[in-house]
Amino acid sequence: MVTVNASMTGRRRLTQAELDMMIEAHERFLTGRPGGKRASLRFLNLSGLDLSGRNLTDADLSASVFDGARLIRTKLDRANLFGSDLRKANLIQASLVRADLRGACLRGANMTQADLTQADFREGQIAIAHPQKGLSNLRHEPRSGEADGAIFVGATLDGSRFNGASAFASDFTDCSLRGATMTGANLKDANLSGANLEGATVGGCNLEGANLSGAVISGVDVSTARTSGANLSGALTSSTPEAIAQAPMLFEQFQANQAWCETGGKSGAPARVDGVDLRPLRDKLKGMRLTAMSARGACLVGMDMAGVQLQGANLEGADLRGVNLQRADLRGAKLAGANLTKADLRGAYIGVLPLGPERSNPATLNQARMRYAHVQAADLTNAILDGADLRGANLTGAKLISTSFRDAEISSAIGLQTP
Repeated sequence: MVTVNASMTGRRRLTQAELDMMIEAHERFLTGRPGGKRASLRFLNLSGLDLSGRNLTDADLSASVFDGARLIRTKLDRANLFGSDLRKANLIQASLVRADLRGACLRGANMTQADLTQADFREGQIAIAHPQKGLSNLRHEPRSGEADGAIFVGATLDGSRFNGASAFASDFTDCSLRGATMTGANLKDANLSGANLEGATVGGCNLEGANLSGAVISGVDVSTARTSGANLSGALTSSTPEAIAQAPMLFEQFQANQAWCETGGKSGAPARVDGVDLRPLRDKLKGMRLTAMSARGACLVGMDMAGVQLQGANLEGADLRGVNLQRADLRGAKLAGANLTKADLRGAYIGVLPLGPERSNPATLNQARMRYAHVQAADLTNAILDGADLRGANLTGAKLISTSFRDAEISSAIGLQTP
């Protein structure tokens, strides 16, 4: 098992200029340019330094101290951060896909919207140097990953390994933990409101006093977790046997809707599935022609509907969290009050639906919840997003001609200039 020195003894303090030179060499290494050299930033004191926006993919940063460092949008995919000290570090929108964070300390770190897919937070074997004799006299002890008081708001932790880690009183609001392994983790008093834990493993997890209101817990067995005092109000559980049995009949409605589109209304009819749990259909609606369908208040959480045609559809108040609507046609659709948190709308058409020479209907998303939604390169021409919550949404490259954002929450939206 890998060991690292958990004390400050022997750590060399780098200047910002020295760090910049080493990162530049690493970035050259990654792109195959002359003068490149893979970064080895082990056992260093990098407290308070700025690594924002740099590419440290595959770098070795084990046992280094990043206390209060700035790593905003830093790329740390597959980086070795074993036993590192990242307390109070700013990792907003950083990418740490498959990063090794075993035994790392993330106490009070800000990882808002960070991508921690398949990151490893498990226990690490830490080597403690003797206070006087230093590295010549070591003792070894196991140390769990620590993220107490950390901020994971809107972050992605799908498939992460959180076994035995501690995230006491941490904030996981609206984050994605799908398929995460959290066996024996300490999440006491954590805020998991609106989080997606679909398929997560929580056996032996301490969820006492945790806020799971509105969280997605389908496929999650909480029977062996400690849930005393936990708030599970409004949590979305797995589809009922009745909803699963109803799926074939519902699909027939959608097939009839497609026939209605293809025959110009001569056969079939628009589907009417208001308030229905459509999750058992999974990806069956992908690419279908479902113009004018009505699914007000329906549950479509996590469904794959890429390329679906929903011109003029009514999805008011629908739960569309994490749904894949890439390249979907939503012109003229009604999405007022819909929950599109972390929905994927990249390249979607969400603008005006022409109805004749002088008639058209704009897409309406009044009061829609679009926190952390992916809206890159989408067409929102003339769309109405009055009062919508777009905090953390990414609208980079979106077409926003005559789009209305009156009273919308856009203060932390990405790629959107505030008026």
